[in-house]
Amino acid sequence: MPSVADRAVRIGGCEGGITDRHGVLARMAKNEDVDVIFGDWMSEYNMTTRGAGKLKDKDAANYEEVFLESLEPALEDIAARKLKIAANAGASSTELLATHVSQMIKAKGLDLKVAWLEGDEVSIEQLKALQKKGDGVQSLTTDRDLSSWDFEPIYAQCYLGGKGIAKAWSEGADIVITGRTADAAPVIAAGIWWHGWGESQLDELAGALVLGHLIECGAYVCGANWSGFKSLGTGAQIIGLGYPIAELANDGTSIIGKEKNTNGTVSTSTCTSQLLYEIQGPWYFNSDVVANLTDISFEQVGKDRVKVSGVKGTAAPATTKVGITAVGGYQAEAHFYAVGLDIDEKAAMLETQVRNVLPVDKYHCFRVSRNGRSLPNPRNQESATCDIRIFAQARDANDLKKETFLQPVVDTVMQTYPGAQFGIDLRLGEPKIYYEFWAALIPQNLVPQRVHIGNRTIDIPTPANSKVYPRHQPSYDPENPAPLPSFGPTTLAPLGYVAHARSGDKSSNANVGFYVRSKDEFDWLRSVLTISKVKELLGEDYNGGLVERFELPNIWAVHFLLFDHLDRGVASSSTYDILGKNVAEYLRAKFVEIPNSFLERGRI
Repeated sequence: MPSVADRAVRIGGCEGGITDRHGVLARMAKNEDVDVIFGDWMSEYNMTTRGAGKLKDKDAANYEEVFLESLEPALEDIAARKLKIAANAGASSTELLATHVSQMIKAKGLDLKVAWLEGDEVSIEQLKALQKKGDGVQSLTTDRDLSSWDFEPIYAQCYLGGKGIAKAWSEGADIVITGRTADAAPVIAAGIWWHGWGESQLDELAGALVLGHLIECGAYVCGANWSGFKSLGTGAQIIGLGYPIAELANDGTSIIGKEKNTNGTVSTSTCTSQLLYEIQGPWYFNSDVVANLTDISFEQVGKDRVKVSGVKGTAAPATTKVGITAVGGYQAEAHFYAVGLDIDEKAAMLETQVRNVLPVDKYHCFRVSRNGRSLPNPRNQESATCDIRIFAQARDANDLKKETFLQPVVDTVMQTYPGAQFGIDLRLGEPKIYYEFWAALIPQNLVPQRVHIGNRTIDIPTPANSKVYPRHQPSYDPENPAPLPSFGPTTLAPLGYVAHARSGDKSSNANVGFYVRSKDEFDWLRSVLTISKVKELLGEDYNGGLVERFELPNIWAVHFLLFDHLDRGVASSSTYDILGKNVAEYLRAKFVEIPNSFLERGRI
């Protein structure tokens, strides 16, 4: 434990994914007053691809190599400033990545210790043993038992908490490499390591968990992926958005800021947006603690500085999340373009014709979707152009080979609707392997977490006091909704004129949270946005599934969880919105009756 534990630990959240800007880690290590820097290089997508890759070749580099590109230029500053680093970039080859990091350090002649965590990989035999004991390893999105899955599991990986990282730092490690830790785990680890928190300090741990959630997605909390983006400015003002720098106090409260001399903004609105991203209800789960979000508050305490408080903690769950991978088969797609009038009829004609020439009965997923709409009196031809996507998945690659799928589809072009043209880049029309993903819960005590540092191996115990939580979180429609006429005259307009929103994915679940600018707008929002109303707004996209709802009154937000909305999730989805990020923007575009008094305040 550091000797300066009476002050807040300063934490930099750098890259938030394998497709984020590289170089942020090095920039923070050189320029920012931080004690800890962490990044998040894992997702459900690379859990499937890296796990499958390890089965093909267990000695290959099934880790995220972009992390090495980010780390290498930062190493001298990490050593000089004695910074602590945590990275979940190990994916399915954590030990191998740790070895390569150690070799890189040695080549530079630096004095840095590397540790790595073991325990996230779960064997298929363990899953089968659970099923024999009567645990169906139920899906978190459909409640179905794993035995009902149409695919054969090949790899499984669970989510670890922050205690292992904290232990590694306390034992002298400078850089800790993990596989699938929870995204926020390094921030919990920073609190445990710096402040010396024990398992019973649930409010403090929960505060760290929520802070980790807020800053683990890179620039998101600093204005990226924010429905208020127009207020950031234009031109040079929207280049180089900053990344978060947070201060985590001993009581679990925190202040979020951003890198100096960077664009973007940290506000109560950007923090609300990021909070609502990918949550599943009022309880936010982690292996170390469960955070109750109901009374969370954000306070603007300075320019680009927001205080986070009001988070309460409850006992760690007896379970942890596990992601199970299977080979789904193969997929291929082709694209046609339709212009101008009668788009629906043109797409229907093409669909009828391609169904006639394809072995559709051999596909377990086949969709012809119409994407986009021609504007009335279009300003140019491109604004009148729509995409018709023909998408198929099959178990056997032969059912999607060129002569079976792509050729018959493109050969339809000269007998179909007026103006028909297929996309000339046909590479997506060749069959490629894809993976299915099954998210479930398993007992934490089945996960033997260990820290490896030098020649030592340290066991990390599971929480001594844990709790079994219901599978479904509290859900409710508004209590005592305000009478809508009380808000005065209204105008039919897009919801997004006055409401921000944010959405994301967890497996095939999509979540979406809405929030507004003032208390009176919240009284209206919570009264309008019932479960039935959101189903109505989803329109043709509502699949008949369960929808859960809860409110966050201190931040004027209403949140919905749409179960099994994303067609099996990122690795296998047949939709464009594979990560659920556009559910919010779709719903903001839907028309509702909005009080004129709110519209007069100006559009978001």
